[in-house]
Amino acid sequence: MRILALSDIHGAYELAKQIARAESGIDVLVVAGDLTTHGSRAEATGAIDDLRSLAPRVLAVAGNMDTREIEAGYEDGGVCISGRGVCIGDVAFFGVSGCPFSPLHTPFELSEQGILDLAEQGWKEIADCRCKIFVPHAPPYGTRLDVIRSGRHVGSTAVRAFVEKRQPDLVICGHIHESAGVDTIGRTRMVNCGSVRERRYAIVEIKDDILLYQKVLGDLI
Repeated sequence: MRILALSDIHGAYELAKQIARAESGIDVLVVAGDLTTHGSRAEATGAIDDLRSLAPRVLAVAGNMDTREIEAGYEDGGVCISGRGVCIGDVAFFGVSGCPFSPLHTPFELSEQGILDLAEQGWKEIADCRCKIFVPHAPPYGTRLDVIRSGRHVGSTAVRAFVEKRQPDLVICGHIHESAGVDTIGRTRMVNCGSVRERRYAIVEIKDDILLYQKVLGDLI
């Protein structure tokens, strides 16, 4: 299976489609949140429909700059994996929309306990699958993936606690644009896709092992 992971598109739909066209043989396209910036449900639905024309399967969580109405559109469109699991063959996807409460009061924020509950809810649906991919919008706290420019860690403590406990095979996240990259917690590999607006994304290839590439416009970084 070949997976294209995008996050923090923030309305750059043409660039997202350009990336999808540049990567051949994609089986699943994952949107790890912030498809829009205060966008409407109709806007998000149209963008998802466009991406569906470029990949056999699209799965998504909403980001903190999306809205709960956008997540409801994902649910109605059959692409939502927040608090639920989807198995494609023996590869499972589950996730959590939004981010922890913050001083910015962005449109889609929830408590750390709420994040943990959604993660556990999705986990229950995919526990028997061979390969488990967790897609929270917010990165785990205290990693290379959640550092803002001041040097402060601002990720989710609940995401970190969940990963430490459950050890999914892979975490795909976004949210903190300046912390695009990879890290590990225990045996769990993790990638912050970075912002599509900065032409960043990730490719995952699942064979006997998981191959993970952090990319910019198709070039390895």
